[in-house]
Order: sequence, then structure tokens, then C-alpha cells
Amino acid sequence: MAVKIRLARHGSKANPFYRIVVADARSPRDGRFIDRLGTYNPRTQPSDIQLDVEKAREWLGKGAQPTDQTRKLLKIAGAL
Repeated sequence: MAVKIRLARHGSKANPFYRIVVADARSPRDGRFIDRLGTYNPRTQPSDIQLDVEKAREWLGKGAQPTDQTRKLLKIAGAL
């Protein structure tokens, strides 16, 4: 099972809000996930990133692959 750390979109139309989740690569973007690591709100200035760094490092240690955007967020939060 390929596991990804990725963003799940929430919020209304033209008002995005994302959850940073660990999910099976085959599941849909906003579908089933394994664990929730934090949130990302790009609408605030500066962007608001709340992340459980310990959980993120644990999942990275287990072999979860972050997507490109999530990799950038993990670097900003200090998990990578």
C-alpha cells in the first residue's frame, strides 16, 4: 500500500481551507484518510500552517511520501 502525505480541500467555493492528511495513494483527494496531521489556510496573510511535527516525522519514518506542495509545507513547519 503506497501511503502519501497530501492536502484534502475543505471550505466553500473560492474560500479554500486544507487539511494535511496521510492517505492511501488510491483514495480520492477528499476521501478516506488514515491520519490527520494538521491544517493549512492559504487565505490568511501570512499563510497559517498548523502541523503536528512529531506525527509527520513518524509517518515519514514509516515511508509515507509527501506530495510536492506538502513537502514545501513540511519544510516550512520544520518536519523535514
